[in-house]
Amino acid sequence: MATRAARTPSTLTAYVLHRYDWSETSLILDLFTREQGRLAVAAKGAKRPYSQLRSVLLPFQRIHVALGRVPKTDNPDENAREMQNLRSAEWAGGAAMLTGAALFSGFYLNELLMKLTARHDPHPALFDVYAQTLPGLTSTDETQVQSSLRAFELALLKQIGLLPDLSLVSLTLEPVDGAGRYGLLPDAGVGAARGSDAELGGATLIGLQAALDHGSLAALQQACAPALPELKTILRGLLHYHLGSPVLRTRQVMLDVQALER
Repeated sequence: MATRAARTPSTLTAYVLHRYDWSETSLILDLFTREQGRLAVAAKGAKRPYSQLRSVLLPFQRIHVALGRVPKTDNPDENAREMQNLRSAEWAGGAAMLTGAALFSGFYLNELLMKLTARHDPHPALFDVYAQTLPGLTSTDETQVQSSLRAFELALLKQIGLLPDLSLVSLTLEPVDGAGRYGLLPDAGVGAARGSDAELGGATLIGLQAALDHGSLAALQQACAPALPELKTILRGLLHYHLGSPVLRTRQVMLDVQALER
């Protein structure tokens, strides 16, 4: 009678969003995977001096991982029940490590993903946007950096269903007038701008929606570039509304560092 071959765990493509100390030798990882979304993973022995995982489990580096279930325990904690064991991890190529301001920007993207995406909810298109955004954060052109951040925020909000159709007035579903001026409010969508709110031109909104529909990140970044100050204010309001928090941790740390430098 032939013996049944052992099943090889499937390989996932991932990025490390965050890592927590679990014990003296192990880590808990928050992984963003293309195939299964965000996962909690136990990396046993990853902190040991001679562990091969130490040079692999780094932020902003694409990796291939194989996972297995954590053995059943009496721990009733929901996070423990959904956690998986890391069986292996290999570097899959990627950009150079982020430094300086680009490092803060990268951790900002990671914080948005951790707070706005649910675990085990795949977003392959968003994964691709994240991977394509990281290289742009290292640009010496500040317009390129800011366009990359705004495009990622828009793509994230669209992928998780929190961005209205920017080419339509939300209340009436009438097409946006290219010559008009509009606000983008968390509780009302696209509509007439209030006096104290940042405004966007109708042509800008139409161009942003066309780029989102097309799925080209480069086109979306290009559509963001002419209205970066207004988009930054508007998207910050949208994100804070859905996060329920006025200041993200990454942004507060960046502000504290800037204050120290001054």
